[in-house]
Amino acid sequence: MNSNSTLKIAFPSKGRLRKDLEKLLSSKKISFIDEGNDRNYIAKLSSHNDILVYFMGAKEIVTQLDEGNIHLGITGDDLVQEYMFDYDSKVSSELILDFGKANLVVAVPKIWLDVTTMADLDEISHIKRMSTSKRLKVATKYINLTNRFFSKCGVTDYRTVGSSGSTESAPFNGMSDIIVDITSTGETLKANNLRILDDGLILNSSANIFKSQKANWSPNLEKICEQFLSSVS
Repeated sequence: MNSNSTLKIAFPSKGRLRKDLEKLLSSKKISFIDEGNDRNYIAKLSSHNDILVYFMGAKEIVTQLDEGNIHLGITGDDLVQEYMFDYDSKVSSELILDFGKANLVVAVPKIWLDVTTMADLDEISHIKRMSTSKRLKVATKYINLTNRFFSKCGVTDYRTVGSSGSTESAPFNGMSDIIVDITSTGETLKANNLRILDDGLILNSSANIFKSQKANWSPNLEKICEQFLSSVS
């Protein structure tokens, strides 16, 4: 298959994003055609003979967009902004999809009654540093987004603690004082006795179709891209 006439798109390989994407395609009468790979990591679309689909993890899609190995990728704002340095110059959002919606937020224990804003958090972090010589611990999977937001809000006396499991349980088990995490409804935070700060919204995230600026584009591929976007919008 000629690389100059084939548009390469990465779709999420599993999870809610995969299921929601399949619902979208089904509603547009678009289905997958297996290319013969036993593990089904590559496919074509019934509506577009000139598109090759690669199934990848959501984070891997960000990497492939960054390196220009794919033309389009469907993944979340949160992952692009977390893992891609200078993302504005490397990708463009061609279509915001109506799924994968979640908020990245700063949440504190409910018992911290006097802490309702980032300014309050800054104050309590200074108090902790002065009284214990320790920084406020923030558990999160989103180190870069957390650091950028805290810097913007003027909060400096803290340190991030990488989380690979259930971030919302970190304050309960002593791993951290507060958390930064992604949430759709806030119910899991409430169940763990956490509360979102009044101005603690870092990012409204949703699934997007991102276009790689580093990929090899030709007028023909641009046309195929426009046709695909039109077919799913």
